[in-house]
Amino acid sequence: MIPIIALVGRPNVGKSTLFNRLTRTRDAIVSDFSGLTRDRQYGRAMYGQLPFIVIDTGGIEGQETGIEALALKQTEQAIAEADCVVFIVDAKGGITSGDQLLAHKVRISQKPVILLANKIDKANAEVAPAEFFQLALGDPLGISAAHNRGVNGFLEHLFETLAVAYPSPESELSAEEQQELHARDLSIRIAIIGKPNVGKSTLVNRMLGEERVIVYDQPGTTRDSIYVPMERHGQHYTLIDTAGIRRKSRTHETIEKFSIIKSLQAIDEANVVIIVIDGKENVTDQDLHLLGYALESGRSLMIAINKWDDMDHEARLHVKAELARKLVFVSFAKIHYISALHGTGVGLLFDTIDRVYESATRKHSTNHLTRILMKALEDHAPPHVGGRRIKLKYAHSGGHNPPIIVIHGNQAESLPKDYQRYLMSVFRKELKLEGTPIRLEMKTTDNPFKEVRNVLTEGQARSRQRVIGRAKEQKKRRQQKR
Repeated sequence: MIPIIALVGRPNVGKSTLFNRLTRTRDAIVSDFSGLTRDRQYGRAMYGQLPFIVIDTGGIEGQETGIEALALKQTEQAIAEADCVVFIVDAKGGITSGDQLLAHKVRISQKPVILLANKIDKANAEVAPAEFFQLALGDPLGISAAHNRGVNGFLEHLFETLAVAYPSPESELSAEEQQELHARDLSIRIAIIGKPNVGKSTLVNRMLGEERVIVYDQPGTTRDSIYVPMERHGQHYTLIDTAGIRRKSRTHETIEKFSIIKSLQAIDEANVVIIVIDGKENVTDQDLHLLGYALESGRSLMIAINKWDDMDHEARLHVKAELARKLVFVSFAKIHYISALHGTGVGLLFDTIDRVYESATRKHSTNHLTRILMKALEDHAPPHVGGRRIKLKYAHSGGHNPPIIVIHGNQAESLPKDYQRYLMSVFRKELKLEGTPIRLEMKTTDNPFKEVRNVLTEGQARSRQRVIGRAKEQKKRRQQKR
């Protein structure tokens, strides 16, 4: 078993900073903006040879309403999952009523607790932590997560607290634990993207079968990219719930800009991208921009038309006509009509995910790709460029996810774009690829007789000059005789 550590505390006490420090990543957005984190964020960390899981949670004051009440439920769930709760307070700001209310919730959980007084670099490192004894959560440890001060001492104390369940931080992983970690590393990463308030978080919860991320009828509920591992029928997946991406002209808050950056990074890290579109709004220009970015990333692409249950027959026909008209450039993408709220069509997503991922990562032999290329050339020969025919000779694989096909030949780099699209359609059909873009790389083969040809050309030029010289001399003699 891998220990799970939950980081809890008021807003802006440094939970996300410590999360990034322990996981050695920048997965959690860090800002002076209060209440930035809302959903649970999981990360893997190491102490010696022993791995452990860290959960970053939203800041809790104690009496939350509205969307913050949902963030409180996320924190309570993290406490329930944890083997040890790390309660973080602000050494500079001192104890508050919010600290006392949250400390009460932690005490009644009856979980092992470590009290951290963060930001001691901004306060008296010896005196400031003493104030927090009245929380009755044990001796406070002073740290500075931002400057890595006292963090190693905290980790030593943490694993001393967990010594009963996890005897030695230097102990090696069992074969089962190593196999589990390896399987998660090979999981299919699925990024759920879309505009704000189209149902991305609802879809993630429906795919998981639990209320894992906050769902609220307000745009911008999700601010960070939340990575959620899961298993289905023996296959490991990682669902990535991303922040809604609006048009640049409507993005004003700095926090929202960081959230968009995290969403775009999630697309680059994913194997499969599912773009969620609100069926009632049809396909907007912003949806097309997101599709274009996903296409440029080369990831397998799926389109989920959400809120399908709430639409009548005429509205559905109109949406399908719009999809056929506007999505010609991603005609390979697999389209699903779903209702994330009621679960209609959601179960079919996983079968498509498996197929498009297999298509994007399948290996192809050089012999097979070359045969397909020769057949395409027989059916439709390439055009002439500069009065010379383009001769394509062979093809081989150049990479996966997306599939990259490298084609060699004479003047291959001059091959027109429309003929390249023809070749991509032929390869897609013959290789039976689903939901994944194809990239062609054209390589012009060097002519081994190029230097010989240049030598012959130079010799011909010298011979021509000699002939011209003799003709001039003969003409001059004739003129002298006259």
